[in-house]
Amino acid sequence: MNDAIPQHYNFAHDVLERLGHERPADLALWWVAENGGDERRISFGEMAGELRRAAAFFASLGVKRGDCVMVVLQRVPEWWVAVLGLIRLGAIPIPGTPLLTVKDIAYRVKAASVRGIVTDAAGAAKVGDFAGLRVLVGGTQAGWHDFAAGVRGADPNPPYEPSHSSDPGIIYFTSGTTGEAKMVLHTQVSYGIGHRATGEWLDLGPRDRVWALADTGWAKTAWSNFFGPWLLGAAVFTLDMRGKFDPHLVLETLTRFPITVFCCPATALRLIVRKDLAAYTFPHLRHCVSAGEALNPPVYKTWKDATGLPIYEGYGQTESVVMVANRRRDGREIRPGSMGHPTPGFDLAILDEDGHELPAGTVGQLAVRIQPQRPLGLFQEYWRNPEENAQRFVGPWYLTGDTVQMDAEGYYWFVGRADDVINSASYRIGPGEVESALLEHPAVLECAAVGVPEEMRGEIVKAFVVLREGYLASEALKHELQTHCKAVTAPYKYPRLMEFVPSLPKTVSGKIRRTELRARERAHPSSLHPRP
Repeated sequence: MNDAIPQHYNFAHDVLERLGHERPADLALWWVAENGGDERRISFGEMAGELRRAAAFFASLGVKRGDCVMVVLQRVPEWWVAVLGLIRLGAIPIPGTPLLTVKDIAYRVKAASVRGIVTDAAGAAKVGDFAGLRVLVGGTQAGWHDFAAGVRGADPNPPYEPSHSSDPGIIYFTSGTTGEAKMVLHTQVSYGIGHRATGEWLDLGPRDRVWALADTGWAKTAWSNFFGPWLLGAAVFTLDMRGKFDPHLVLETLTRFPITVFCCPATALRLIVRKDLAAYTFPHLRHCVSAGEALNPPVYKTWKDATGLPIYEGYGQTESVVMVANRRRDGREIRPGSMGHPTPGFDLAILDEDGHELPAGTVGQLAVRIQPQRPLGLFQEYWRNPEENAQRFVGPWYLTGDTVQMDAEGYYWFVGRADDVINSASYRIGPGEVESALLEHPAVLECAAVGVPEEMRGEIVKAFVVLREGYLASEALKHELQTHCKAVTAPYKYPRLMEFVPSLPKTVSGKIRRTELRARERAHPSSLHPRP
């Protein structure tokens, strides 16, 4: 084990309870209802007490060290309290988005041998036949334990049994872009200490209040709403947004509340910068970051021109903490669209299909060196999935499944998923490049680019486009978008085929399922034939 890693470690006990003792009155969590009418501010002292009682409550129900417990809740304080309580107990929380279906929950229950489920009334309606513990947040229901009452009446100072650093800490299901969702197992330290790197990318300190637009079921919440901030002693701000994404609400919230650090995915930023940013002021905001997908340069420029604040893009996975980033503390210039440089502790390489390292300027698969030293912030394994482990852990490498390239100055640029790259007439085209070009056109709300078989070129690019309100699908508009792409990016990358669609298939975490679009296209080839 790395000498820097303690033998025993438990994030809830060693971080939150310590902060509760050292800074009991300082803000830990600031929750605001979507309508802005209700608020709840929880200090570190209060959070420490709440998590101890939650741990005692779960123990009274028979939850033991190593038991898997799903937590499917909206952005409510009980989510943080429940996850912390489970971690303190040594149980394994499995966060899930409220968007999970009946089928999704049933699959996860079986795959992880789930011992209990913590959810609200909407989630309870999806649980179905489940023999384990049922805990309800926000009300009472026959057959369900009342979380609020249980925590309120629990022992405020239950005994604590130290967790070993290598014990299971938390499990996330991947979004399943290439098949059934996989279980990503993190140890007590891989997220519980490793996310210090994420907190540093967020540039956090004890006086900061960070707001990250992430669903509670996404690993990004663990990054920027849980481990990262509290490892640096910052406060977490959250707005309980439940309806359709509202960029106006986001901008109003940044104006109204003293948020100092803002973390926002590119999808949301593309909608936000369409608003009149000059109509808003953000007097407290000082640092902005983005992750989850490539940020196209025009969005970066619009935001910076309007706010004066650059966006520090970063890259990582459910399987890791931030691995590549533009970090404020490094003092390097930001190159819009670049993920930045490797973060401390990660030894990265770009490999070809035979596992050979590639030089700068060449597209290949991003790999993380795991021998002789495994990075602290990397997951332990795909739990109960030896086939996936064998494919992804090869020799001294963990293969990310993402294709990137590095320029001569060491900046990394995202290209796409390894199985998403389009090979057309020997040109390797990343779907993100095509999508970024299309998104610069005012008619395009969302889009996805995939490769479809074509006799002459092997594959050609097809774009599925969702239009903004006020635009109508037509051959003229298709030609206009194709011409636009040729002007914005290399002409060989333009979509020779295009289909206007009302929506795109997505995973529960909001990522576009290009796999589904490719399968649909292969099953029912386009009747349109591109010009040669």
